[in-house]
Amino acid sequence: MTGTADEEALARRFEAHRGQLRAVAYRMLGSLTEAEDAVQETWFKLTRTDTAAIGNLAGWLTTVTGRVCLDLLRSRTARREEPMDETFVPDPVVRPLTPADPEQEALRGDSVGLALLVVLETLEPDERLAFVLHDMFAVPFDDIAPVVERTPAATRQLASRARRRVQGATLPAETDLGRQREVLEAFMAASRGGDFDALVAVLHPDVVLRVDAGALVRGAAGSKVLHGAGTVAAQALTFSRYAPTARLVLVNGALGLANTPEQGPHSVMGVTVADGRITHLYILSDPERLGHLGLPAAMSG
Repeated sequence: MTGTADEEALARRFEAHRGQLRAVAYRMLGSLTEAEDAVQETWFKLTRTDTAAIGNLAGWLTTVTGRVCLDLLRSRTARREEPMDETFVPDPVVRPLTPADPEQEALRGDSVGLALLVVLETLEPDERLAFVLHDMFAVPFDDIAPVVERTPAATRQLASRARRRVQGATLPAETDLGRQREVLEAFMAASRGGDFDALVAVLHPDVVLRVDAGALVRGAAGSKVLHGAGTVAAQALTFSRYAPTARLVLVNGALGLANTPEQGPHSVMGVTVADGRITHLYILSDPERLGHLGLPAAMSG
């Protein structure tokens, strides 16, 4: 084949794996734009590699993407003078709420919840890599070890530590969309009606509200973390003015709300529901990051 034909064939093989690579990078970075950049960097590395020496292309691409993401995470850690602000909300994956079909079900099944992404942000970069690649994508420790420059046994310990952190910080959540909808619609109705008692009833006593208004105002009035049903209910009542433009959407595979008035997206809210009540609310209202989500297109149709 000609050089051009070889390049086209390689590009087709790469594109067949792009979805998984994007999934790896998103779980590693919690940022959709950075995930796309990491996948593109993996493509550049592939074009500069002797592909004849690659026995397992899928495995090679996955570990290279992991290495690219690890370098990004280590760079973040080196630049960060203070620990990650507790108000940080990862980029949500927003999809329209449409009748279930096999493709949508597959997408939902592959989703990773915001609650898990928040916990992953608290892990050390090497722990996050070991956990994501092994526990989520079944990459053998022998393949991960060279990336983190440890022995397979030490790499196994990294994943084990991460797993304990994840299991300790994430609780079982409601996965049935119908039951999620009942709870979220009750929350919306109480908020719109200004019914404080009804709001408290739909919230778990230890509910946590996390609002990320962006790096420029993080730590100021726009970003906050609130605890407890009464405190969160009082805050939810102040959001009632946005209710007319809020719509149900899928946020990382679970039901959530997108507030998209004509002048532009205002916020996306993901929720965690357990035992018929909301345990966590994650609100992203950072204008810059919302602008990268393509919300109107994501919710059309």
